[in-house]
Amino acid sequence: MFKKVLIANRGEIALRIQRACRELGIKSVVVYSEADRDAKYVRLADEAVCIGPAPSAQSYLSMPAIIATAEVTDAEAIHPGYGFLSENADFAERVERSGFTFIGPTPESIRMMGDKVSAKQAMIRAGVPCVPGSEGALPDDPKEIIRIARSVGYPVIIKAAGGGGGRGMRVVHTEAALVHAVQTTRAEAGAAFGNPEVYMEKFLENPRHVEIQVLADTFKNAVWLGERDCSMQRRHQKIIEEAPAPGIPRRNIEKVGDRCAAACKKMGYRGAGTFEFLYENGEFYFIEMNTRVQVEHPVTELVTGIDIVQQQIKIAAGEKLPFTQRQIEMRGHAIECRINAEDPVKFIPSPGRITMWHAPGGPGVRVDSHAYTNYFVPPNYDSMIGKIIVHGDTREQALARMRIALSETVVEGIQTNIPLHRELMADAKFIEGGTSIHYLEGWMAAHKR
Repeated sequence: MFKKVLIANRGEIALRIQRACRELGIKSVVVYSEADRDAKYVRLADEAVCIGPAPSAQSYLSMPAIIATAEVTDAEAIHPGYGFLSENADFAERVERSGFTFIGPTPESIRMMGDKVSAKQAMIRAGVPCVPGSEGALPDDPKEIIRIARSVGYPVIIKAAGGGGGRGMRVVHTEAALVHAVQTTRAEAGAAFGNPEVYMEKFLENPRHVEIQVLADTFKNAVWLGERDCSMQRRHQKIIEEAPAPGIPRRNIEKVGDRCAAACKKMGYRGAGTFEFLYENGEFYFIEMNTRVQVEHPVTELVTGIDIVQQQIKIAAGEKLPFTQRQIEMRGHAIECRINAEDPVKFIPSPGRITMWHAPGGPGVRVDSHAYTNYFVPPNYDSMIGKIIVHGDTREQALARMRIALSETVVEGIQTNIPLHRELMADAKFIEGGTSIHYLEGWMAAHKR
């Protein structure tokens, strides 16, 4: 096992990794920007090193600064968390070339899954169900693009091969708008991701967003840890996640889960990963794979009892998975609400000083957050300041516990989206379960948000 791990991230995930290291008896090194000097995880770290000013390009995205810090602190491995450099194949390659262990997949896996075209081709080869669409990147010939769209059937969606996080996508409903949409998306993709390639898929009208969590070691063992429903999202950004997905037959979940685990073995995947699907009319359609730990990993931890972050570290250290697929059991129901420092109506970031922070408690309640009273939320990064996660024997109990937890949470000095979460936990359609990825935006329009 490692003696010292460098955490190349910030916020609640830095604290989460730090706690996992402590439980394993591993010392942690935290890197931080000048804006995060007073962060909780900086104070709690065995070692903390400032690597630059507030802009992430000069700190959390600075590969030389992170590698140099690992060298001077004698760290053995680097955990990238999520966001920033976590899915950057060049960074993973540089970490390993510098003599450190990257706590994550191989650079080759990250590179393959980071390109949506190559990822889809890999999934087709592995037998994972995919959305009907172009076999690869769209050609330059407008006539061929039109032919492909006709064979797929409108509406279609044009996606950037190197895109992610809901960016680089355009829905096309008519043939007249097709070629211009492809050209525009190509230009945007080239500017945003440095890769102008785009591909086409059938646009599903009312799908749900369901994902499968996987773990794979270096001994060709791979398991899946159930599913998560992440359909409550705004502009492709998740707000609420839960496990298991309500209303989907277990045999359907088991079939796609087994295929995901088999795909990991086939491509030699290692570490934690998430296969993301659209689910409609009883069918799953692969959309992408995230080669890192997810923000919403706690709901899976609560229903399986498996510490995903610790497993990431153990796998990177060369250990075998301590369980088989048959030993994994789903117990109860878990729900997570992402708490963001933002205006709950206009969704404008609300940085500033938290004058009062009181986290909820009680049976089945977990809070992952780096916030505290007098903490200053910097304006330079993502607005998420924490997550409230609850677990219950049933979904109904989990919903009740989340309502109580949200009512107990106090955050003063800044605005948060807690009022929105309170409303959604009382919404009849959400309580019923099975809402599509478009539901929240329709709900907000109906409530004049």
